[in-house]
Amino acid sequence: MDQLNHQNTALLVMDMQAGILRMYPDTTAFIGKVANAITNAREKKIPVIYVVIGFRAGAPELNMNNKSLATARERFANVDMNEWMSVHPDVAPQPGEITVTKRRVSAFTGSDLEVVLRSQGIQHMVLTGIATSGVVLSTLREAADKDYRITVLADCCADADEEVHRVLTIKVFPRQAEVLSHQQWTGNR
Repeated sequence: MDQLNHQNTALLVMDMQAGILRMYPDTTAFIGKVANAITNAREKKIPVIYVVIGFRAGAPELNMNNKSLATARERFANVDMNEWMSVHPDVAPQPGEITVTKRRVSAFTGSDLEVVLRSQGIQHMVLTGIATSGVVLSTLREAADKDYRITVLADCCADADEEVHRVLTIKVFPRQAEVLSHQQWTGNR
């Protein structure tokens, strides 16, 4: 990727929290690919922006009308949110890198992500994260509606349902984003 292609670009590392990754079997290879993409971005001076999901003590932001999050309210009642929101150590932010806290599935909802992107002059987002059918899908759709250029690193996204991941990355995402492997994006074959 040359300078022109990554000018005004940021790599988003979404929901790579240790607590979330523990819910998936064998994430070692996946984490390694995300770490490789992060290293590539840092080497090319592409900002790395972390997005985590988190709530206040007792999770008052979780509404019982929200089917996907309502069941989580009880689970989060006694959780240490600082621990829950910590990014997995193998892909953790370096000092000075921005971490955005969201309150829903999309990286934009309840966060200041859009303010951060505008202040940094970011017009192109490269998306990584877990889950493909969650944060990646929701963020991609909202970013497309906001007229951002989008790239999805398919092998730096994961989902509990491999078929859903495949359909999204092969059939759905290409309508609104460029879909690449981390090797294609980094230039390492």
